[in-house]
Amino acid sequence: MSLRPLTPPAQPSGPLSGLSRFIGGFRWAFMPVGLLALIAVGVHAAADTLDERLLSLVDLVDAAFDRLVGASTLTEGLVDLISLEQRTQIARGLALAWELSVDLVLALPALGYRESKGLEEEPWRKYLVQDTRPTWRQLFTRSLRKPTTLRWTRPLATAAVVVAGACAVARLVQGSVYLSWRTLLGDGVADATARGLALGALVGILATLGWRAVLRNLQHADTASEENVRNRWQAFSYGLVGSAVAVPLALAAALDAAPVLSFLR
Repeated sequence: MSLRPLTPPAQPSGPLSGLSRFIGGFRWAFMPVGLLALIAVGVHAAADTLDERLLSLVDLVDAAFDRLVGASTLTEGLVDLISLEQRTQIARGLALAWELSVDLVLALPALGYRESKGLEEEPWRKYLVQDTRPTWRQLFTRSLRKPTTLRWTRPLATAAVVVAGACAVARLVQGSVYLSWRTLLGDGVADATARGLALGALVGILATLGWRAVLRNLQHADTASEENVRNRWQAFSYGLVGSAVAVPLALAAALDAAPVLSFLR
């Protein structure tokens, strides 16, 4: 009985498989952009929930200013210096500045996303630098053994934001499907179909992009911590400003902008 070497299974052929392989060869380009877009959408959804809170804060500051200048006859004319419309514009400007700051903290690292799987499939890809960054288990173990502000706050903030971004896209799918199909299928069927497609979009986005965004920020935080943290004080203080900006918005994303259960009710 002769032994013959095992041959790898034949790759599927045809125009669709060729097109799929061609498009897959550009994952290195569109995957980082997709991660950045998902994070940006989640940050924007969270920032939208803070408009009224920021307006209330501006109103409190304005009220304190009015009490201060109204106490003297020389400055009482400044009580109406800032109108309601101007206070609204100030609150919107603060929300926009906060949103852009969190984008810089959480979204920009996504552009460094790389994949090492499948480099052997395309001959030209062997000239790319392979991704040798640590795995989930290694990163989690290092976070437990050498905890830093970056290692704990950035991935958790990113997780909250990507869930909010996925929910925003799912709500868009749900609303579009329901409004388009209710006259054709009726309210009940259109609502059930819209919820099902929205839930599918939510799960699909988190399964394809969400976990990668969290992993990329965890990798970025781990690399920055390894390169810049030398003692316990640096472990706490390094990246503290960026985390202080991102964490409150991430809490808003988790509490107000990520209604995951609403797609099941």
